[in-house]
Amino acid sequence: MSSRKQSMIERAARVAMAGLIALPQIALPTIAQAQVAGRSFNANDLPDVLVLGTVDPSLRKAQAIVNGDVITDTDIDHRLALVVTANGGRIDEEERQRLRLQIIRNLIDEKLQMQEAAENDVRISEAEVNRSFERVAQNFRRTPAQFETYLHENGSSANSLKSQIRAELAWSRVLRRKVEPLVNVGDDEVQQVIDKLNAAKGKDEYHVGEIFLSATPETVNDVMNDAARIVGQIRGGASFVAYARQFSEASTAGLGGDLGWVRAEQLNDAVAPAVTALQPGQITDPLAVPGGVAVMALLEKRQVLAADPMNAILSLKQLTIPLKPDTTEEQARARVAEIQALTQNMGGCGGVDAIAPKVGGEVASNDAVRLRDLPPALQNIMSRLSIGEATPAFGSAQEGLRVLVLCGRDESQVQASAPNFEQIYAQMNDERVNMRARRYLRDLRRDAIVDYR
Repeated sequence: MSSRKQSMIERAARVAMAGLIALPQIALPTIAQAQVAGRSFNANDLPDVLVLGTVDPSLRKAQAIVNGDVITDTDIDHRLALVVTANGGRIDEEERQRLRLQIIRNLIDEKLQMQEAAENDVRISEAEVNRSFERVAQNFRRTPAQFETYLHENGSSANSLKSQIRAELAWSRVLRRKVEPLVNVGDDEVQQVIDKLNAAKGKDEYHVGEIFLSATPETVNDVMNDAARIVGQIRGGASFVAYARQFSEASTAGLGGDLGWVRAEQLNDAVAPAVTALQPGQITDPLAVPGGVAVMALLEKRQVLAADPMNAILSLKQLTIPLKPDTTEEQARARVAEIQALTQNMGGCGGVDAIAPKVGGEVASNDAVRLRDLPPALQNIMSRLSIGEATPAFGSAQEGLRVLVLCGRDESQVQASAPNFEQIYAQMNDERVNMRARRYLRDLRRDAIVDYR
């Protein structure tokens, strides 16, 4: 479970920090951008915190003391910067203040988790944290040193991310030692779920994200309002992943709310109808569920026992034609028309190499590009192309013009038909551990001495 948790942290960090590719800087008939490397290319229980007064940026001081452990305004600022970066900086001042209060709560929880880990003699070594940090850096195609610089440039720090990694690893180990032994999932319970899943063969399967906010009958209206505000922010362009990591109280928070692929029969009856009515990329309104309120997101959708066309493996050639730095928009459009005329009648992949010298271009090949890994606009175009056909020219003044030619397509294989007993068992076990973990943390909060400065 430790390795599983580590991979979850790395995956969540990668998603939460991911940025968007810049738009082309000239008005070409662009559809997306692809990258060329050489000649191959790759596609809450705590009360609200009232902050009084102004902050002197030159003074770093304690904002809260949790059982003697200090949380400074630097800790808060660095964690806030991670969230703001994940949202592309599109956060107004009012929302920034709400996020800051939530981050204070999260940091308090991390202190309580680390204190409980120490009480149970759970230690996370620097080597473990550094290995996880290094793998996160690799996901960003950076060395650890380069990744530290990247975090610093965005107003955060490596120490902030490492502290979060350490707390998640430590809490996971505490739960495995103190909570999991108290959880029991019977084989008959698992079999009942499997029987329901087998009966659902041929139906749809959903890649789902969740944000769960706990509530009592007395607080449910306030929590519903909080959830509605989160929904409004996300629908306005904010990152679902970032909000899930900071606000969700489900065990999937470390994954940015990612539940993975599930069928409707595996979802709570309170959320299943709403999820199945969504289109990919949409989120639900706040939903009342046992113990609180949920916001669900549909990331992807596929049919069980049917080949997923998005997993098709493409064989592509890319023709890249540079543009001069002083190229005007009019000249660029003329160049596009010229390239278009040549590539749309070149006789398939065999003609690419012959055309390249005529237009001063360069050819790159890749025989293992998954359709799902291409930018959305390219996915739409490539899915409609026949073998030998080419895309329209696209690109930018800096990157040059590009044309992709489809040389081959290997369709995806049919999905496995039988549900896996161990996977179903693990999911049910995780759900029950998650419920006990929330009670565990609630008790730690209740007994804590927290001094807000």
